[in-house]
Amino acid sequence: MYHPSPEEIIRISEIRKLHAGIREEIEERLSVFRAIREHGSSMELFTELVFCLLTPQSKARQSGRAVQRLLEGDCLFCGEYDTIRERLNIVRFRNKKAAYILEAREMFCGNNGIDLRGYIEGFESVYELRRDIAMKVKGIGLKEASHFLRNIGLGGDIAILDRHILKNLARLGVIQSVPPTLTSRRYLEIESSMKEFARSTGIPMDHLDFVLWYRETEDIFK
Repeated sequence: MYHPSPEEIIRISEIRKLHAGIREEIEERLSVFRAIREHGSSMELFTELVFCLLTPQSKARQSGRAVQRLLEGDCLFCGEYDTIRERLNIVRFRNKKAAYILEAREMFCGNNGIDLRGYIEGFESVYELRRDIAMKVKGIGLKEASHFLRNIGLGGDIAILDRHILKNLARLGVIQSVPPTLTSRRYLEIESSMKEFARSTGIPMDHLDFVLWYRETEDIFK
């Protein structure tokens, strides 16, 4: 369990300063996500879902490159297991992730599959949508579902609680320590605390996620 040392404690002024320095880049990135929500096809939405399926235990940039490899030759939508698995050799757990992609593809892109855009638009609450995605899509939990929804412009009020975010929330005193495991109940509790912190600092929730991520990685990607 991670407990920050006194030297690792972060001041709120540091977070505000960092946010001011990268705010324009964050807003540009969020505008791309909003465009996907407003104009993206079901295939584009599915591509973002696959990206989030690949990110557990793998770096975001590597996952992004893996998605591009899958898109080559239409492998993402037509490729068989062995071909998908081979193109995932730059991410961890490629065997399981290849199987997850095929199951999700059958669910949302098969002949009798659910129209992904229609499915998303069928929910009035982003929280209900997130819970349903986490329940139905194998390989997707609350964190990955939140990541997906943020990347399609629906993450304004939800948290992507990966290890970078959790570590920085502990350093800020928002949580006492990083939990060794994250149950659904604990996820929602920490998300609520993060929302309160965002309100107190005046930093929008989806901006705060990027700020804390950038503090660890010096990168704004997705």
